[in-house]
Amino acid sequence: MSTAASQPVAATRQNPFPVNWGARLGWVALVAYSFYAASLFELTWERFVVGLDNGAKFIGRMLPPLLGKWDLLSKGLLESLEISIIATVIGVAVAMPIGLLAARNLMPAWVTWPTRGLIAMCRSFHPVIVAILFVKAVGFGALAGIMALIVASIGFIAKLFAEAIEEISLKQVEAVRATGAGFGNVLIMAVQPQVLARFIGFSTYQLDSNLRNSTMVGIVGGGGIGSTLFTAFQRFDYDFVLTILICIISMIMIGEIVSGWVRKAFQ
Repeated sequence: MSTAASQPVAATRQNPFPVNWGARLGWVALVAYSFYAASLFELTWERFVVGLDNGAKFIGRMLPPLLGKWDLLSKGLLESLEISIIATVIGVAVAMPIGLLAARNLMPAWVTWPTRGLIAMCRSFHPVIVAILFVKAVGFGALAGIMALIVASIGFIAKLFAEAIEEISLKQVEAVRATGAGFGNVLIMAVQPQVLARFIGFSTYQLDSNLRNSTMVGIVGGGGIGSTLFTAFQRFDYDFVLTILICIISMIMIGEIVSGWVRKAFQ
């Protein structure tokens, strides 16, 4: 009796939250390395204060925004919007079969592994780097920006689409297969209803992302409002730069509102 009674008492005396010394040492090492890396980059308080002063002067040169050059501004915004829409449509259309081939619950390993390698390659580089390569290949203009954003769309949409397919319930797939339906009918009747809402959400998010990225690829020669912004910086037209930035923010916010409406419509 005494031995049996002492066991619960001993168990209650144990610390329910033991100290994880490995995690603590890891955090200490991370903080120490952060300070070491900051010392290498000369991140000092004096530079920060000087930067604030320079930033205030730069903002002062941007105010007030230039309410002119509407033709140049509207042309750049329209081109960025067209680049984003074209890249999203083509990228999503190409990413659908690639994502399907990468789904491990529907495809054999000899198909999924090379497909996932292709997706990883598309995701390996930032759209700006891809845009630079396409600018060298096809020249300056919207075509380079479209091709760069298509690659980015394939890498993002195909990966998420494959993961969405892998998370579906296979009971519906087996039920449709039991009726003698072919592979295409299985996709339409069993897979598509389970992933359609998420796929619409992925596509609208990619459109938002392409709207933002169209500005960055334009800076390196991919067309759109980014080219207009880069030209304004080169000419020191900082008041026009502020106007462009305000228009870019407005365009992205409108795109976010529209994409939210689309997602609600398919929920």
